[in-house]
This record gives sequence, structure tokens and C-alpha cells, in this order.
Amino acid sequence: MKMIERAALLLCFLTVSSLSYADTILGAAASFGVLGASTVTNTGPSVINGDLGLYAGTSITGFPPGIVNGTTHDGDDDAMWAQADALTAYNSLAGMAPGGDLTGQDLGGLTLTPGGYTFDSSAGLTGTLTLDFQGLSNQSFVFQIGSTLTTGSASSVLVINPGENDSVYWQVGSSATLGTTTAFYGTIIADASITLDTGATIACGGALALTGSVTMDTNTISVGACTNSDTDTPEPSSALLLAAGLIAGAAWIARARAHRDR
Repeated sequence: MKMIERAALLLCFLTVSSLSYADTILGAAASFGVLGASTVTNTGPSVINGDLGLYAGTSITGFPPGIVNGTTHDGDDDAMWAQADALTAYNSLAGMAPGGDLTGQDLGGLTLTPGGYTFDSSAGLTGTLTLDFQGLSNQSFVFQIGSTLTTGSASSVLVINPGENDSVYWQVGSSATLGTTTAFYGTIIADASITLDTGATIACGGALALTGSVTMDTNTISVGACTNSDTDTPEPSSALLLAAGLIAGAAWIARARAHRDR
């Protein structure tokens, strides 16, 4: 019986460990690729792999031709709660103890390790910013930016040596602008507005504007598409099959021992 109980415990462990951790910081906003406050405007064949929301404004335009591979929440309760949780996340990120001070530096050309980084005023990215997770799981980068975030054309955020369930957050004190064909990574929460110029992309995050607009032009935003380690994690179905086999095997051994001891 003890062997069966142990196998059952293993079943629970395998099932839970094969599932991704929930994004508790963003709460109801975690599923939104785009969340605006006043308006959301799109030009061209943009793709949002996630939800699209607006609260408390009333104007979402450009879908179609834009595509939403999720649910559109135009002024409904889901958008309202997402805005509330995005604000909570913004305040939590802003309230974290200051980390490395990068004020006055361009993010381009830097290689950073997990932790918090602050800019007293504006932050800029021209070129490539490399985020090295050092193979660690459940790690975060948090960028606390006093005013604006601006990226140059063809700039990028490159993730290397990722673990599992890692994350990147950009807390922006006013507005963010991603330049043409910027390849960005992480969730932007801006106090005002967010503009994505032609061809800019966001992976493993979204564009969340607390009081202003989100403006898009032929962009791709994916809540998923996160870079993970190459370590193979059993799929839930595989874990269940393995655990079921262990339970069956344990039961067979228990019966055999009981028969032998008679």
C-alpha cells in the first residue's frame, strides 16, 4: 500500500511540474497582447497572438485587416479587470528596490543578467541588448524607466541561456515607442501610450497602456513565443502515462508480495 501511495504522490508531482507557472504579476492582464485605455489603432496586417482589450475608451480600429488570435474585449468587464491588474503590476514594478542604475546609457551593446535596472528619465535602445538568464529558471528582468522608452530601427532584445518560466518587464513612466522592425522581448506597461512602428514585434509579452493609446502598424505581438531552455520537460500526457504505469507496477508488486507472504 505504501508503494501505491508513493506512486500516487509521484503522479501529482509529475502533473504539476509539467505545467507552466501562472503569471501572477500581471493577473488578469497576462493574456492580453494589446491593452489600451483611450484607443487602439492598427494599420496593416498586424497579428496579435493573445487577447485585445480596451478600457475605458470606445474605439478599436483596424481589426481587420489586423488579426486577433484570442478574444477582443472592447470596454467589457474583462478589459476593466485587466486594466486594474495592469495598474497593480505597474505600481509593484515601480515600487521594487532600485537595481543597477543605467541612467544615461544606451541599452544597445549591453549584456545583462537577471535583476532590476533603473533609468531616472528616458531609456533608449539602439542595436542589440542581450539578456543572459544564465540557465536559471523563474528569473526576471525588470526595467524601471522614469519617462520614455524609445528603440531605434532594427534594434533587438536577444535572450540567451534561458531557463524555464523566465520573464522580462518594462515599466515605463510615460510612453514607449518601438522603432521600425524592432524585435522586442517582454511586457511593456506604460503609464501613457505605446506606439509600434512598421514591422516592430514583441515576443513573450504585450503592450499595455494604462491611460493612453496603443498604435500599431503591421506588427506581430505574441504573449507566448517565450525562449526556454533545451531541457526536455515531459508533456502532461507523458507524465500521466508514466505515473499510471508506476501505480500499476506498484500495485502488481504489492499483490505479489501479499501472495508470497500467505
